Amino acid sequence: MNGHSIKIEPAGKGDYGQLIQVWEASVRATHDFLAEEDIQYLKPLILEQYFDLVDLWCVRGDSHEQGRILGFCGVAEGSLEMLFVSPECRGQGIGSALCGHAVRVLGVVKVDVNEQNPQAKGFYESLGFRIVSKSPVDGQGKPYPILHMALT
Repeated sequence: MNGHSIKIEPAGKGDYGQLIQVWEASVRATHDFLAEEDIQYLKPLILEQYFDLVDLWCVRGDSHEQGRILGFCGVAEGSLEMLFVSPECRGQGIGSALCGHAVRVLGVVKVDVNEQNPQAKGFYESLGFRIVSKSPVDGQGKPYPILHMALT
């Protein structure tokens, strides 16, 4: 973000098209264990159902990028349900800023992480989350083990 402070703002229905693009690009860059049919299965669910179930916040690019969404998070009931950053924007503090906002402002105390995504596990550990339990399947009942992490 070229040294500018990262501004976090609410995202709404009008942003869903951009949000799902960020989601898909991020998932393809970080979730290499997912099959193409998993991505195609999840995409409409997220777009048509899950976005409506969470409090969405985003980081937009500067004026050169006409407010393009660079990353976003979704929060529900103290849980960080989604956090995705455009692949070309990773490592710039956007994810950390979104997670920090979720914890400080939105009351997040827990997050679920795919066990097969060690980068995400390490990211959340660096922010103070610890593994508290594990599930053998994900929320859709697919065989992708989930690590349940919480702030301790």
